Amino acid sequence: MNYVKITPSKLKGEVTIPPSKSLSHRAIIAAGFSKGKSVVENVMFSEDILTTCNAMEALGVTIEKKKEKNNTYTLIIEGNEELKLLNREIDCSESGSSLRFFIPICLIKENDVVFKGRGKLVSRPLDQYYEIFDKQGIEYSNTNGMLPLNVKGKLESGEFTIDGDVSSQFITGLMFTLPLLDGDSKIIINKKLESKGYLDLTMDILEKFSIEVINNDYKEFLIKGNQEYKSRDYRVEGDFSQAAFWLVAGTIGGEIDCLDLNSHSQQGDKEVIDIIQRMNGTLGINSDKIYASTTVTESTIIDASQCPDIIPVLAVLAAVSEGTTEVINAGRLRIKESDRLTAITTELNKLGADLEEKKDGLIIRGKKELTGGEVDSWNDHRIAMALAVASIRCKDEVVIKDSGCVKKSYPTFWQDFKKLGGNIHEWSMG
Repeated sequence: MNYVKITPSKLKGEVTIPPSKSLSHRAIIAAGFSKGKSVVENVMFSEDILTTCNAMEALGVTIEKKKEKNNTYTLIIEGNEELKLLNREIDCSESGSSLRFFIPICLIKENDVVFKGRGKLVSRPLDQYYEIFDKQGIEYSNTNGMLPLNVKGKLESGEFTIDGDVSSQFITGLMFTLPLLDGDSKIIINKKLESKGYLDLTMDILEKFSIEVINNDYKEFLIKGNQEYKSRDYRVEGDFSQAAFWLVAGTIGGEIDCLDLNSHSQQGDKEVIDIIQRMNGTLGINSDKIYASTTVTESTIIDASQCPDIIPVLAVLAAVSEGTTEVINAGRLRIKESDRLTAITTELNKLGADLEEKKDGLIIRGKKELTGGEVDSWNDHRIAMALAVASIRCKDEVVIKDSGCVKKSYPTFWQDFKKLGGNIHEWSMG
């Protein structure tokens, strides 16, 4: 078990934002489906991205890794149109994206495959796929609704009705798969669609790799069968879900330049810019970087439906802003790596904040400063990083239990925290 002890201090300097995890997943998969070689630059090997690479290699895709600066890699990916399953078991670790993307992908051809995972992923819902399996006669079994999941069969083209308010990952998994099947398909969205930004990223990657998806106002998606992915070179842009931690950190106590960000990005988590500005934060925005400096911020209403991943750190911002902030439409945060509504409420309140948990949101009454103390990450990378940012406005030291979980998405987070002047002491027990 890893711990960090943080002595509160302001952060100042430049930080190169890690490459987008969402775009990395998608580019690696699209390149793996393509005939010939693709070069995917600026990839960071977080646990989730390694999981997707391993899954592609299990399908016969060759991935050569070349180390570059800033702990990133260039991947030379030799696509495999055959997509033969070389390993019957796909270990998805704790990556929800990998699991939900690869379930349909592994059924492009007749296969008998077992999906494994650990942590909260074992119990995350897969009912959207089970309904498809039942309709198409695909055999499957699980353990009381949890992983491991055994699936045997082949996915057929046709109409697929997906609930839009559960996870866009199911839709993305189908978008990758359906173009390679015989026959045309349609994805019909039932209920209100959340996380549209993630589908925009999927469709953008698909278009770059020569796959067409017709978007009918996000209500249905038309996908022709027998399409071909075509190899290309692609550079992954900086991740706004990770930049959010430093943008909030600069806003509540520091001066931070966030480098390698695309201000015209389609990432849904780019909404952090609008929310900070709405709360009276001052951001300097250039074409490839954003500057955040200390401001007295004010309360607002935050709609989590399109940007659930940045809610933990926005809760930190609200906790030290004037007035009462309300987070709405946040029910899906309960089925992430932790129940993030309960986790962030519990741990920020330990630090002296005033958060009230609702069924699908939060009420956050702002204070000028927090106290400090010992908190738990809940083995959730975004909770750990949000609590680190909260330390900036604490009077006393902050100790974070299970701090190593950041490696899931941002393995160099503590290194960057130190680089910006953070005063931390790390140790391991057991």
